[in-house]
Amino acid sequence: MLTILAINAAVLAACFVALWLVCLGTRDVTPVDSFWAWGMLVMAASTYVQAEGDPTRMLMLLAICGLWAARLGTFMLWRWRSHGPDRRYSALLGKAQQHKGWSFARASGQLVFATQAPLLFVVCLPVQLGQIDAAPPVGTLGYIGAAIALFGIAFETIGDAQLVAFKARPENQGKLMTSGLWRYTRHPNYFGDATTWWGLWLIAAETSTGLAAVVGPMLLTWTLMKWSGAPTVEKRLAKTREGYAEYVARTSGFIPMPPRRG
Repeated sequence: MLTILAINAAVLAACFVALWLVCLGTRDVTPVDSFWAWGMLVMAASTYVQAEGDPTRMLMLLAICGLWAARLGTFMLWRWRSHGPDRRYSALLGKAQQHKGWSFARASGQLVFATQAPLLFVVCLPVQLGQIDAAPPVGTLGYIGAAIALFGIAFETIGDAQLVAFKARPENQGKLMTSGLWRYTRHPNYFGDATTWWGLWLIAAETSTGLAAVVGPMLLTWTLMKWSGAPTVEKRLAKTREGYAEYVARTSGFIPMPPRRG
């Protein structure tokens, strides 16, 4: 197991260094968001060619991770090409360069790539550790996990599609999205993301090694709810969208629920 994880870590580090070098030329680190998805698929595929676990479980984890990565990775790449550099990264790196005197290379390497690589490695532990044990075969819990993961992918896909369609209408410029799935949760994309990885963990959790991967979805959920996900989005929307306080008052922050009255 340790050998597989060590090889995966080396592969991931090489990928991040290569991407960092590319971003030095463009002076834009936004593509790292797309690689956040593709990198997890790389970890699943790297494990798949090394491990000798239950073939069905291995294929389930690789296939569902691949579906999730293709959806999110392609969407993030499209968003970058359509909307340009992410303002969050521009602000983060700009402050480091202005106030600390750091070069773009140091700021991007230390604040973006060196932080995201270990986070990515830990979050996708379910598709790594879940492929290692040869027994037991996939059971009821594994198939329930697969259904939950697929539901999560569908949920975040629908949420993102609804938001893109809403923003594409000129009459909605500057307005707040409060319909569709966004009526039941302020972050359907984040909820779907977390749900997917909890489902993948359930597939892995039927094995003793995979059970330990629970730290992955736990870290992802905390990140989305408390750190770099919802808090950063909500702070910006509270300043730029009229009626956001009322929307927060009636709409669940994460788990979809019927809107609160009053």
